Amino acid sequence: MTNPPDLSFLDHPDLLPAFVGENRPRATGAGLDPHEYTRVTAALPSLTAWPQACRAAGRRHLATADRAAAQGHHRTAGEAYRTAARWFHFAGLLPDPDREAAALAATEADRAMGRALAHLDPTAERIEGASFAGWLRRPAGGGRSPVVVVVPGMDSGKEEFHAVAEALLARGAAVFAMDGPGQGVLAATSAPDPDYHHVVGRVIDALAARDGVDAGRVGVIGLSLGGYYAAVTAAHEPRVRATAVVSGPYRLDWDALVPFVTATLTQRCGSPEAARAFARRVDLSALAPAVTGPLLVVEGGEDRIPGVTNAEPLARHAPRAELLLVPHGNHLLGNALPDWLPATADWLTTHLAGGR
Repeated sequence: MTNPPDLSFLDHPDLLPAFVGENRPRATGAGLDPHEYTRVTAALPSLTAWPQACRAAGRRHLATADRAAAQGHHRTAGEAYRTAARWFHFAGLLPDPDREAAALAATEADRAMGRALAHLDPTAERIEGASFAGWLRRPAGGGRSPVVVVVPGMDSGKEEFHAVAEALLARGAAVFAMDGPGQGVLAATSAPDPDYHHVVGRVIDALAARDGVDAGRVGVIGLSLGGYYAAVTAAHEPRVRATAVVSGPYRLDWDALVPFVTATLTQRCGSPEAARAFARRVDLSALAPAVTGPLLVVEGGEDRIPGVTNAEPLARHAPRAELLLVPHGNHLLGNALPDWLPATADWLTTHLAGGR
């Protein structure tokens, strides 16, 4: 990167409590213990210490997992590895000036989740391609199952949305939780791609070759910026039969975005110019009518991010869209999981039931 983002705003004294408070529902929605979250974040001297503190929490759970695994306690080991993966992932929520440390945290999250699944779901299968990496998990019972691709957002990754995967698996769907360009374990080696439908197309090609997966019944759920990616995929990829958009953007206004978002996009895209160009592409106003398949738009009434137009207009302009509005939900609705996740998992699996 020849022109890195200005990260001096991270030292502003008012930003630490705001960032900690705003991300509390996201952390608990991702499965982190709220009391541990309080202990870790209360000790921060400034927001610049966030990545190191989250990585330290991840290493503590990793040590717990290693001890449990050595003693043959596979459930305890798997759960501790999974928690470690979540903490390593949360270390990357900030645009860390130490890019090597950020890349290492993403790698640690990826490895810890792999070790967790080895204990908790040994049939999970790692699938990688030129522009994606992720885990395929199949429901109990065998047979050929529909599959839902879980698409993360700007600063999220496949380690964050375990509750989404579990809800879908419990309802009989296979799940592929992925990182794509500029996300998770691929963030250090690739830039975000607004033409994400090409990525999901390659994912579907790979899934079609796997046992137990019915690639004729594919759904996509995208969260935050992943909601935009999911909508673009629904408009362009005919193999997708049902799509859910959770806290997704309808449009971005670069000049109104907060420094945290612009710095993250600048870092992941490689330059301010590339980040601006990417943000201009995040606009569904012309594409919404082309999303002709079943579409569920999930919105939180308290989800307000400057510079982001939420996806509610998508529900108005896509021909077969439904809106699920949770008035008290915030961004990603981590404070309201019971109010949307079971219903969304039901909606997806119902639309994927049966053959063509």
